[in-house]
Amino acid sequence: MSAHAPHESRKHHENHAVPVITIDGPTASGKGTVAVLVAKKLGFHYLDSGVLYRLVAMKLVQAGEDGANEAAAVRAAESLDPQFGPEGQVLLEGVDVSADIRADGIGLQASRLAVHPAVRQALNVIQHRARRAPGLVADGRDMGTVVFPDAPLKVFLTASVQARAERRYKQLLEKGFSVKLEKILHDLQERDHRDAGRAIAPLKPAADAFWLDSAGLTIGETVEKVLAAWQQRQ
Repeated sequence: MSAHAPHESRKHHENHAVPVITIDGPTASGKGTVAVLVAKKLGFHYLDSGVLYRLVAMKLVQAGEDGANEAAAVRAAESLDPQFGPEGQVLLEGVDVSADIRADGIGLQASRLAVHPAVRQALNVIQHRARRAPGLVADGRDMGTVVFPDAPLKVFLTASVQARAERRYKQLLEKGFSVKLEKILHDLQERDHRDAGRAIAPLKPAADAFWLDSAGLTIGETVEKVLAAWQQRQ
């Protein structure tokens, strides 16, 4: 899936009126699950921007490359043609990689390649295409600050690193991965530092973001708070 930037810029301008809710936050803050449920409640489309970076990371790993290799990462991003199934499946070149791309190793490679401006530019083209009527809920790290800065609701979903590590630990165990909580905690701390400290599109809340700490909330309660914030902006 590819397109030239001028065409995409024009297309993005044409769908500027389509409403967007962005949900940004650190790894394992629950933003993906919350975004999916909010999208379903509102009948909006859903965009998981992190999946795109993980797919690029998977292509690099399959090719024996590393996320730090900018040229290889750009080639992988520009040739990316993802498919998404009706139940949230993610396919890469016809193969269902929904579970594989959630491995922590892939996540770390995705974080490494996300620092390259040309990679982000290539993936922004794909992300802008997702802005279709009646609306879009997009989750990631720079959805509200860079990709959709005009979104009427920008949520910044956060939680302590310990709470997020325990959440990720349970998720991976349920999916059959053999993991250690201490390693997950270390990896999250490393990724938080990298994501917040990178020069290009660092992880940070938008100036007008709606802050929401999910640590003491159920998924349902978090969703309701996002929906209530959306209603206030209508």
